[in-house]
Amino acid sequence: MSSKVLVTGAAGFIGSHVAAHLVRQGHQVVGLDDLSGGFRDHVPAGVHFIEGSITDTALVKAIFAEHKFDYVFHLAAYAAEGLSHFIKHFNYTNNLLGSVNLINAAVNAGTVKCFVFTSSIAVYGRNQLPMTEAAVPQPEDPYGIAKYAVELDLKEAHEMFGMNYVVFRPHNVYGENQNLGDRYRNVIGIFMNQIMQGQPMTIFGDGSQTRAFSFIDDVAPVIAASIARPACYNQVYNVGADKAYSVAELAGVVAKAMGVEPNINKLEARNEVVHAYSAHEKVHQHFGDLIKNVSLEAGVGRMAVWAKKVGARKGQAFEGIEVRKNLPPSWAALEKAS
Repeated sequence: MSSKVLVTGAAGFIGSHVAAHLVRQGHQVVGLDDLSGGFRDHVPAGVHFIEGSITDTALVKAIFAEHKFDYVFHLAAYAAEGLSHFIKHFNYTNNLLGSVNLINAAVNAGTVKCFVFTSSIAVYGRNQLPMTEAAVPQPEDPYGIAKYAVELDLKEAHEMFGMNYVVFRPHNVYGENQNLGDRYRNVIGIFMNQIMQGQPMTIFGDGSQTRAFSFIDDVAPVIAASIARPACYNQVYNVGADKAYSVAELAGVVAKAMGVEPNINKLEARNEVVHAYSAHEKVHQHFGDLIKNVSLEAGVGRMAVWAKKVGARKGQAFEGIEVRKNLPPSWAALEKAS
């Protein structure tokens, strides 16, 4: 018997992939997205799509009242860690208060068996390598703070109201359907878009910062499968690639996949966690059958084929910077150019 499922961020990158898996599993999927970072043509076939924001309390209440969801997958967020310092109000409104709207509605509905939330390894902060679920989060940017606050609220909602949850902490996910025009997040998409526009790849600092770049096929199937595995309820999981690469190494991999020689423009370093990668023993225990461990070269190669097909996208500066003190010069220049 199919279940009725809500997927927020269904027109976005990870959300569209998770929604597609849920449709293939036979669920009735309702997708909610305000299209601020996603595209309507990325919404999978079979999804009943509603354009709107999770910050619209009345809309969220109405959707829950109409559809009586069995499960909620909350993947809507503005996931720009570095930029979140300069857009605090926007960040907390979208990533925290919008999430609270969904949690309230799910609790009040009384039908939701599990609430699945995509958090981030940004909750860990720095100097906790490898990042494990047993570590005490110490987020250092407003984005990570908001994500951790939602995690805590879900734990509280379980203890107070009995609503089950699963929290996933993905990291540096890339692949087809990523927003190539986003200039503030998703470095692989930024590199590919710059190459297709004949521009150099821009790196903050010397490129020695490390991340474990995770192909979407090692993330989305795990998230989608969680509702059918009650043993993972009320747990937190890191999910993503094990092997870390420097951003400089990544630039070489992307250039090769795009068929060009690396052309790099190094910008002034920004204040960020330099090394961020996590351990995944826990997720392998419950979801090891779904994890393919797609290599960076293979995943970037697949994404490059897709990127060349869709072509370059014109990037837009973020409208509404709230704090300009210490704003990286390259981001300030984007405002002036827009």
